[in-house]
Amino acid sequence: MAAKKSTNKKEDNKERSGGGFTLNPIVLVQRTLQGRMFLTLEFFKRYWLYVVALTVMMLMYISNKYVYQSDKAKLGNLKVMLNNANTDFVAASSNYNSRILESQMKSYIDSMGIDLNIAKRPPYQLKSDEK
Repeated sequence: MAAKKSTNKKEDNKERSGGGFTLNPIVLVQRTLQGRMFLTLEFFKRYWLYVVALTVMMLMYISNKYVYQSDKAKLGNLKVMLNNANTDFVAASSNYNSRILESQMKSYIDSMGIDLNIAKRPPYQLKSDEK
């Protein structure tokens, strides 16, 4: 007796693979409860491109998150350094401006011929009234 050839490719695949792979959630739950594997070799053969693409996308997501976090930490350090540099700049600028003003005033007084010097003691002395 000659076997009748099937014209339906889906039926041929089911017969060859022993039932084939299905994405039906009910069947997957049944297989899991029965202790059978639901991620079979047939799944990986059929969807290998999607598995590889998903794996690559997950690795890219993890590496992108790592780069973002390290760049954020570097940015925080740079902000602290900028704040310190601004503080140092303001201190140096005020010191420079006070010296410039003092030296300009001294040169102006010297050009007028007035004999004034910087006092070594304050111009007044505080005394207490305890008697």
